[in-house]
Amino acid sequence: MLPYVSFMRSCLIVVALLLLTACGELKSPTEPDDVGGDPIDPNATFTRVQNEIFTPTCAVIGCHDPLGQESQMILSAGRAYGMIVSQPSVEMPSLSRIKPGDPANSYMYRKITGSGITGERMPFGGPYLSDEKIKLVRDWIRRGAPND
Repeated sequence: MLPYVSFMRSCLIVVALLLLTACGELKSPTEPDDVGGDPIDPNATFTRVQNEIFTPTCAVIGCHDPLGQESQMILSAGRAYGMIVSQPSVEMPSLSRIKPGDPANSYMYRKITGSGITGERMPFGGPYLSDEKIKLVRDWIRRGAPND
């Protein structure tokens, strides 16, 4: 009986190794899939998000500025990063405003795409962000949302 058990163990090890090889890269169940599937732009920085999107579009009077503070969120330079990265959303507290590495579960990303949100798509009333600007935010989040 002992040789049979040894043979079965050897077969199981071979099968396990074959499965691991056939599956390619293994991801944990909680690791997000890439949104969009295209390569991450290494030039997608927080500085660009601030200068190209937040300052001219969001941090305007009456919206996400120190006076308006819609959703208790200020997106003006020097304050935006601390208000969004790993901070709970007011509308969906189970989600962070920005979850580093995970655009699909970042509520702010959802708000600018209009998918899986409560309330209105942002910017409120449009015009909405271009595909290029949405990709900039997505790639910055996919890079881990560094403060760069």
